[in-house]
Amino acid sequence: MKPSLAKGTRDFMAQEVAKRRYVMEILQRHFEVFGFSPLETPSFENIDTLMGKYGEEGDRLIFKILKSGDFLENVSDAAAPKVSEISDKALRYDLTVPFARFVAQNQGKIPMPFKRYQIQPVWRADRPQRGRFREFYQCDADVVGSKSLWQEVELVDLYTEVFSSLGLPVLIRLNNRKILAGIADVVGLGEHLVAFTVAVDKLDKVGVDGVLRELAEKGIAEEALQRIEPLLVSKRTSEETLSFLSTFLSGHALGLEGLSEMKFILEHCAHPSHISLDLTLARGLNYYTGSIFEVTAQGVSMGSVGGGGRYDDLTSIFGLKGVSGVGISFGLDRIILCLEEQNAFPAQVFQKGPMVLFLHPEQDASLVYSTVRSLRKRGLSVEFYPEPAKVKRQYEWANLLNIQWVVQEVRDNGASMQWKNVITGEVSVGSVEDFVKLF
Repeated sequence: MKPSLAKGTRDFMAQEVAKRRYVMEILQRHFEVFGFSPLETPSFENIDTLMGKYGEEGDRLIFKILKSGDFLENVSDAAAPKVSEISDKALRYDLTVPFARFVAQNQGKIPMPFKRYQIQPVWRADRPQRGRFREFYQCDADVVGSKSLWQEVELVDLYTEVFSSLGLPVLIRLNNRKILAGIADVVGLGEHLVAFTVAVDKLDKVGVDGVLRELAEKGIAEEALQRIEPLLVSKRTSEETLSFLSTFLSGHALGLEGLSEMKFILEHCAHPSHISLDLTLARGLNYYTGSIFEVTAQGVSMGSVGGGGRYDDLTSIFGLKGVSGVGISFGLDRIILCLEEQNAFPAQVFQKGPMVLFLHPEQDASLVYSTVRSLRKRGLSVEFYPEPAKVKRQYEWANLLNIQWVVQEVRDNGASMQWKNVITGEVSVGSVEDFVKLF
């Protein structure tokens, strides 16, 4: 059998792991500075927990897990089995729905408002392409139990601080599902809000014509399509967008409420110049009810590197009503691709791993290994070549591991050593203490 990877999955060698750890450590540090506590949930959930939460298209991308045992023997070949007959669990599609399940399941045990961050993999049966995988990490920060718009302001600030620390210039696109609902009502699409948001969410992929075509296929009248088209093609500044919406939504209470929320965020965030008001931003997930965010990296040909929004009713599907939440997500893999494209990773990211190699001597390896052990206790990252071999071969192995220092010989019963700096070629002799001072 020829070894192969499942489509949409990857192996990560040392340098890739170093990059991922670098980004995740920055995220974790900022999450905790902003008061979020860590949480982990299982890799798979009961299928009823996930299905119906992401819209029709999202539900199709959920990886279902076959029931164990010989149950398939009882499934008739004459008719296609129902999902419930063959699967009762599924890999998690995102971290938000499992979080809502956790909150509902632990009501009364957790403080409200409750702030958590989560850095874990998710799975989607999507078509693999650059920046889009079937297995990938999401890095989320959510707060539930408060309707205050200061939570949105805080999350925008969190986005700004994280990407500033990463050295990645970004633009935070902002819209509000209440505004989209108002627009849909005004143009006569109130009964087709879900179809409207799902289609608009594909604007970057299929263009204006593609969005209008999809809406027409769903039975939207030509007159409504003509009123929608200018909203999809017009480019306005934030000030022009606010002025336009004030007029366009005049008399629509819900739409104006969304407009007021948008203004609040703009007025109170630390860097409003990093925010762009975008009426075409829809985020197709069904559970969003208020502000919605999407983050794109500047100067890089890549999709969004983050997104999120307000969800007022997500926990009610698990029996906990009246609990509002808002959260954002960072796309780890896309962030890494952007940093790679801009050569923005600091050099020290790749300097982790073994720093020192002790050559394996022809005799008395125990003396060498005892010195290795003593340096490890001091916190140095040390390798010991495990078997006698030609010195050239041992040096080649050191080069493959990017090891800078090679201890060639241990002398005087461990009191002194001879070592070489592989980069400069300099050979030195001294005590173990002299060697430790190099680090």
